[in-house]
Amino acid sequence: MSAEITIEEYKPEYRSSFKRLNLAWLEQYFYVEPVDEFVLENSETAILNDGGKILFAIRKDEVIGTVALKKMEQDCYELTKMAVDEKSQGAGAGKLLCRAAIEKARSLGALKVMLYSQTKLEAALAIYRKMGFIDIPLEEEKYKRADVKMELYLQ
Repeated sequence: MSAEITIEEYKPEYRSSFKRLNLAWLEQYFYVEPVDEFVLENSETAILNDGGKILFAIRKDEVIGTVALKKMEQDCYELTKMAVDEKSQGAGAGKLLCRAAIEKARSLGALKVMLYSQTKLEAALAIYRKMGFIDIPLEEEKYKRADVKMELYLQ
């Protein structure tokens, strides 16, 4: 089924899908933190203007998933705001988005991709581990809900 899913970079017309998809999982599992509100309302400022990227999974002209890469340092990106529409979960979009984000980070010169997550998001954690991310100690909490930090070296 994933053969019919394509990955595209950010376009202004996808802005509302980025917000919709992320609000859905945040509200289902957690709550929307102030940092989430800022990123979802101001994706260009929060992610794109500093050299980050936002990718979208498209199936039959419908946005079914998204993921962002926020530039943290010259050679490090944070994989963030990965979401797949609930009715499209299980079709492989999450794996495609994660793989595409890793390849995009590599093409941007990143040596490392890191992420924050939560143990209750078992499907996402399984994807990250399958892609080679490893758990590392969680320092100061960036997000109140995060209890997992992972990284992937791209060498």
